[in-house]
Amino acid sequence: MTWFHPHDVARRMELGRLTAIAVFGVLLFAFFRLQVLGAERFETESRENRLRSLPLPAPRGLIMDRSGNVLAENVPGYSIAVLPSDPDSLRGALQQIAMLTGLDSLRIEALLRRYRSSPHEPLVVRRDASFEVISALEESRVTIPGLVIQSEPKRRYPYGEIAAHVVGYVGEITEEELASNRIANARGGTLVGRDGLERQYDERLRGEDGWRFIEVDAMGRTVREMGDASKLVPEQGDTVVTSLDIGLQQFVAEIFPEGRRGSVVAMDPRTGEVLALYSAPSFDPDLFVGGMAPELWQALSQAEDQPLFNRAIEGRYPPASPWKLAVAASALRRGVATMETRMETPCSGGMLYGNRYFRCWDERGHGDITLREAIQHSCDVYFYQLGLRISLDGLLRDGVSMGFTERSGIDLPDESTPLFPATTAYYDRRYGPRGWTSGVTLNLAIGQGENTQSVINMVKFYAMLANNSGVAPVPRLVNASATEPHSLELTTDQLEELRDALFLVVERGTAVGARVEELQIAGKTGTAQNPQGPEHGWFIGFAPVEQPEIVVGAIVEFAEHGSNVAPLVTRVIRRHLVGPDSDRDQVRLVLPADSAPGPVPILPDSSQLRRTRGTG
Repeated sequence: MTWFHPHDVARRMELGRLTAIAVFGVLLFAFFRLQVLGAERFETESRENRLRSLPLPAPRGLIMDRSGNVLAENVPGYSIAVLPSDPDSLRGALQQIAMLTGLDSLRIEALLRRYRSSPHEPLVVRRDASFEVISALEESRVTIPGLVIQSEPKRRYPYGEIAAHVVGYVGEITEEELASNRIANARGGTLVGRDGLERQYDERLRGEDGWRFIEVDAMGRTVREMGDASKLVPEQGDTVVTSLDIGLQQFVAEIFPEGRRGSVVAMDPRTGEVLALYSAPSFDPDLFVGGMAPELWQALSQAEDQPLFNRAIEGRYPPASPWKLAVAASALRRGVATMETRMETPCSGGMLYGNRYFRCWDERGHGDITLREAIQHSCDVYFYQLGLRISLDGLLRDGVSMGFTERSGIDLPDESTPLFPATTAYYDRRYGPRGWTSGVTLNLAIGQGENTQSVINMVKFYAMLANNSGVAPVPRLVNASATEPHSLELTTDQLEELRDALFLVVERGTAVGARVEELQIAGKTGTAQNPQGPEHGWFIGFAPVEQPEIVVGAIVEFAEHGSNVAPLVTRVIRRHLVGPDSDRDQVRLVLPADSAPGPVPILPDSSQLRRTRGTG
């Protein structure tokens, strides 16, 4: 048996008493810290746990035409959102919402991914919900935790398909865009521009979102909304005023051949202001508001006629005979020909060069003619020989200096870069040093071969011809880009002579059927070879000849000849300069019976280098 000394027992008791006092003191201090010192902080945390912030989307800025007509506006709409507390409750809420709104499983999974990336933000489930859907959800609100329904601005496009390729449309920001942080102050559900001016000027149009606060219970159900004093009011985006003349744009859409593909661009050659830019077929931008069903998107994006494709700035076509004016300008600036120069071989319907026969578009021939007459009648044989005089290297150098290797610079996204060889090294790389002949020069001289241009780029070139300076401003709808202007480097007299020749094209040449009595219009027809189907028709014109105020270019796919397109352009010019004054202005242009259309030739087929038939 162990005996403790009385002093040891007393010492141990004292130690236990001190330990108990210390533990009690620590607990007392902890309770004091929680109950007294931390009371304010925990009260604040408790209050914040019950308050949830909701963004108030800012109305996007208006887009207007030159006269103040609204091209893109905001109307009242409804959005559906969820305040998620955890993944399980969120999935349950989404499944309940799906039964009333038709939300599919793919969309639910996408929403769950967005929640995982931003778990503390309200999750926008659907925008542009109908009143019927909102009513059904309101009846089930108590069973759907975290459901929030609020009014917010909805984008609307009053002119629909008529201006779709210019104005564009909006859509929700993607997860990839959020992760990249390319778009400032964006969050899940933010609407951003997807095409056209909506995309080009998205930052200006978007505005600043506001916020409001609501009180929720433990289940995430809304208890009450805080007062107006707690709201942060959203700021609307800037209004964007364009150079577009929506009346002219409507007129173009009304007279464009029904069921045909192509585009029309009208521009003021003095300022670069784009007055109309139309592409057919088109689409309804309102379909994109609030999200588009996958099957509808698939139908639009995979349609054979490509309605989402902006043929005015994205389509690239052989420029055909309108490009002959670039060859004529090159000859004048180099001094290898004047407007009265005749070629060694008169046109008899074709020309033998080496062991190949290069045809003229007119098998009857044009005889012994001058450069002025060759432009008037679009004689291929004359331009074959003129191209040989200039040389392939000369044609390429001058084509580069005139801007045929560059985009026009218009302030719209996705403009295509033209295909035009900068030097002969292009042919060496593609066909080998001995894989091509001087035949490429002949093809190039009539606007065929390795040369594809957009409508906007060709309109810009004809604006250079229309101006006494031989320089064209950069095309613009709102702001001009910093693109350097190009010059034809011709004298005022030489430019006047070219305009006179183009005037003869309309008065007595290949476009005589498109004459407008009260106007002096200059222009050029063209027939672009299409290895994949019927040929495309070009016409580019400007007026009045003495002091041009408008230049209009058009291409209609599978139109078979430029003379079929010329009336479309001259009527647009007349509508702008004279105004609508009769019912006949509203008659849609009718082309010859449709041929079976094929795919759009965006790039030239190599077989074009071997084609020998000319174009008018």
